[in-house]
Amino acid sequence: MQDVPVKFEKWFTEQNWHIRDYQRDMIDAFSRREDTLLIAPTGGGKTLAGFLPSLINLAVKEVEAKPRLHTLYISPLRALTNDIQRNLNRPVAEMNLPIKIGVRTGDTKQYQRAKQRKSPPDILLTTPESLMLLLSYPDAAEYFSELKTVIIDELHSFATNKRGDFTALALARLKSLAPDHIRFGLSATIADADSAGKWLGPTGSPAKIIEVTGSAPSVLEIMTPETRYPLGGHNPRFAVKDIYAAIQTAKSAIIFVNTRAQTELLFQELWKVNTGNLPIGLYHGSLSRERRQMTEASIASGHIRAVVSTSALEMGIDWGDVDLILQVGAPKGVSRLLQRIGRSNHRMDEPSNAVLVPCNPLEAVECAVAINAIRLGQRDGEDFTEGAMDVAVQYIVNRACAGKFKKRQTLNEIRSAWPYRNLSKSDFDLLVGFAEDGGYALQAYDRFARLTSTSRGYQISSVQQARRHRMNIGTIVEYAKLKVRRFPNVKSKRGRNIGEIEERFVMGLTPGDRFIFAGEVLRYHGVRDMALEASPAPKRLPPKVPAYAGGMMPLSTFLAKGVRRTLSDPKLWQDLPDQIQSWLRLQSEFSQLPKSKGVLVEGFFDRGVHVIVIHSFEGRKVNMALGLLMTRRMETRGLKPLTYSITDYALTITSMEPVNEVESLMIQDILDEEYQAWVIEAPMVKRSFRKIATIAGLTEQRLPGAKRTMKQVTFSTDLIYDVLLKYNPDHILLRIAREEAERDLLDLHRLRDWLADVQGDVNYKILPHASPLAIPSMMQLGKETVIGDAKLAILEQASHDSLANSRLETVKNYLDDKQTNP
Repeated sequence: MQDVPVKFEKWFTEQNWHIRDYQRDMIDAFSRREDTLLIAPTGGGKTLAGFLPSLINLAVKEVEAKPRLHTLYISPLRALTNDIQRNLNRPVAEMNLPIKIGVRTGDTKQYQRAKQRKSPPDILLTTPESLMLLLSYPDAAEYFSELKTVIIDELHSFATNKRGDFTALALARLKSLAPDHIRFGLSATIADADSAGKWLGPTGSPAKIIEVTGSAPSVLEIMTPETRYPLGGHNPRFAVKDIYAAIQTAKSAIIFVNTRAQTELLFQELWKVNTGNLPIGLYHGSLSRERRQMTEASIASGHIRAVVSTSALEMGIDWGDVDLILQVGAPKGVSRLLQRIGRSNHRMDEPSNAVLVPCNPLEAVECAVAINAIRLGQRDGEDFTEGAMDVAVQYIVNRACAGKFKKRQTLNEIRSAWPYRNLSKSDFDLLVGFAEDGGYALQAYDRFARLTSTSRGYQISSVQQARRHRMNIGTIVEYAKLKVRRFPNVKSKRGRNIGEIEERFVMGLTPGDRFIFAGEVLRYHGVRDMALEASPAPKRLPPKVPAYAGGMMPLSTFLAKGVRRTLSDPKLWQDLPDQIQSWLRLQSEFSQLPKSKGVLVEGFFDRGVHVIVIHSFEGRKVNMALGLLMTRRMETRGLKPLTYSITDYALTITSMEPVNEVESLMIQDILDEEYQAWVIEAPMVKRSFRKIATIAGLTEQRLPGAKRTMKQVTFSTDLIYDVLLKYNPDHILLRIAREEAERDLLDLHRLRDWLADVQGDVNYKILPHASPLAIPSMMQLGKETVIGDAKLAILEQASHDSLANSRLETVKNYLDDKQTNP
């Protein structure tokens, strides 16, 4: 084992720390030039372990005439790079190390970027998108030529999605430019360590895995509110006083919610009950950079008592004296919850403290299952999949921006990224051909000709194409956003930027409307120069709340199975709040509890329509696909389906005709007959195509001097989709869109497995009223209308607690009558 320099040993002692064994192991891995994945609990010095070998190596560097980049740190979050910079600056300053540290993200000012390219820091902290941008410049080979180490932090958060594919390709390019560098991956919550190790290392050379267990178990509990849990929905208003009371007992707290809209709502509700005038903040990705950085600094310095946040604060960041985490709403995944509660008592040998606040009975069950899994040391996560080909197209164009490339060399480079190890030469040729001219139906248009072929290889076709590409690097396809410019009052002429809001929300506003943003109620004035103008408004009327795309988190397969198993066995209810146990007993008396295998389907007549509720517990994607396909089959059988709605736990379908038998609606051939008929119309394939076309560069979100609206992007991609479908149906992007719709929008693989599992084990209960278990599903707001024979029927949405409570009262009365008159 390599000795640690005395200077470093002394510094650790001065902090009342000691160098842990796995930190020494990382130093040894650096000396042996081994790619290494470190899996260690939050707060144990995992990030420092990744940087320590570089700090030691740089401490004895020779003063060079020209600065060289030594270590590259890749983070999924801009906030995390800022925090890491603060934390690294401390040992560098206190040990007087000759090390320069720089940050390059979307927040970095242009003059700083130019300075970094001319004179690289020793350590550069960046994001995948900013790294790919650096790789697109002709000087990339020189810039990265002396690279020694790449550190990928919070690897679990993006390795399994398109951003992970994007990062893997960037790593492959770095390996070509600096063959001798090594990769360190860091994570606290990886579920599949072997696959993660393969992802981290080049194809065929998986990274070594160092796994560390924590010594202090987390202290977790489910909040029991003074009032009753709502029977459905996700609004935490019922528990606001209880949440506030928990904040009062803590030194500092982070309240995690699952969507940006919920942060704004909960922040407003907390200030209504904030009688102690505690400093409570707000944090999410749509706030301005200045506001985010101000909140980050306030938390780190202990000047804020609590902050309501999305996942933007859940990764890696050291928030000092935070001693309580509140998770509002179901966590949707064990690893996600583990990541969030790790922000509390951010030290390896001290237990994290967290309180979970479910917003309906099924969320309470999900919370209990997640807590039990953490106690047993279990994790979950998404599966590693084959690399997305639209991302590969973007990489090919990025490679051309940096200079000429040969097809064979580039194919080998792409295949060296583990997600693309199986990319065939024929598919690669199609991708290059698409980047060259857009394909048969589009080759007459110059804007689609991004590459040109020469005797020496392929190159970018023009400076303009390179500029358009660089402006649209990345895999995050968002609705267009408008700046929010806040004016002190209606008459004021000077406003300041406080963040960004999605265009589709603004389209529903009229001047004078009130809405919540950045923690206050604002009055909408209008839009000028791509900025929404607003001023503070009185809080007389309920304001509107902005919604953001991509806010719904999927329920993990692991949790779904745990919820079903808990519901089926009353012996497992002991950790549930009393009122949830009572609710489940009522379900058992009135209908039946779902079994751990098979599926419970309930049918009843409600408010003029026939209703069936399929309690699948398979997540939104599966229920969406099942709803699409079942309603098609119901339509062909004359059952006149009206609407369907989905939750993570169930699919609810309404129809004009009663459904007397359901098993034949759910057999596996539905994936052959109804799916093939559906895919011809393919509304979801078209939706998938929009994202793929944007990532692959067929259309752009941003143009020089302008940012396109989502309406413009949608019109452009829909038009191209229709043209390709008619004149070039075998186009590579259409194939990618169909495959992605099956996997990511509908999860057909999971649906196929589920249909096989429940075959012959469908328990259909016909009831006089909605059951307690069905009521939460009946309350789901987002109902899809089925266009068919029943399209003129009007169904009033069951969306208020008053209606839900009346349904539950009906169930109780029914059982009382049954007991009195058996």
